[in-house]
Amino acid sequence: MARASANEVDEALSFRPPYDWDHLERFFADHASPGVESVGPGRYARSFSLDGRCGTLSVRPASGGLRVRIRGAIASGSREAILARLRRMFDLDADPAAIAAGLARDSLIADLAARRPGLRMPGTFDGFELAVRAILGQQVSVTAATRLAGRLVAAFGTPLTPAEREGEPDLTHLFPTPEQLLEAEVSRVLNMPRARGRAVQGLAAAMMATPDLFAPATDLDAAVARLKALPGIGEWTAHYVAMRALGQSDALPAGDVGLMRALDDGNGRPNRVQLLARSAAWRPWRAYAAIHLWAEDAARRSG
Repeated sequence: MARASANEVDEALSFRPPYDWDHLERFFADHASPGVESVGPGRYARSFSLDGRCGTLSVRPASGGLRVRIRGAIASGSREAILARLRRMFDLDADPAAIAAGLARDSLIADLAARRPGLRMPGTFDGFELAVRAILGQQVSVTAATRLAGRLVAAFGTPLTPAEREGEPDLTHLFPTPEQLLEAEVSRVLNMPRARGRAVQGLAAAMMATPDLFAPATDLDAAVARLKALPGIGEWTAHYVAMRALGQSDALPAGDVGLMRALDDGNGRPNRVQLLARSAAWRPWRAYAAIHLWAEDAARRSG
């Protein structure tokens, strides 16, 4: 049952169990943009701007679903749009049984799916934000990318007022808009390669010219080609964005070192060509195979 007031919405979102909240929480915590997102035990929170108005939201696991709290002067119709974004971000419409059945042709992936049956795709609330973050993360660690994202937000994002961030002390800014990044001196401010700064500016220009650039896509090859046509976005970044922002369940960043590490059975890591050949058995769920492999790689490295 939803509960709403002029400035607050409390809503329950359902999913098909099992559901691995803990994995999503860890993933989002590792990839959170400081000032825009905050992740703590049993809770994800972020700032947002929609239809010219801004606010904050939080998501918690609850019995049989997730509990969402939205705070701010939300425009008419924005509530439904926010909840739809959260359903995609937290992969609430996935069918775990169908995914596990589709991954059963590879014994390793089948075993991983059996050990983590509720694993979901970590999506995104905003495709542009995710793509910028992916560019910042090129050739650096996740931790370094997080620091860069925090500096980008502080330098170019819009600060929240005390009233807008009430109850959310860690949420200080909105993520920079395409308009704010179009002419921004990203490379100089973040002290990173000029090509990467130009890629952020090019992405901002593309987003302004094509507002539906990150709308959910139906054709993987077309979506990847569209992203790769942008400056500074190669195969890995395009597939990564397709996985998390475009709802492409068969996307696969095949050159990813984490995937290769997780597939090492003691006889050495596969190369990209070998990984692609093996991934034919995972289709059309290669993105979910990647999530399982990343989870396995993280578990091995922390164990």
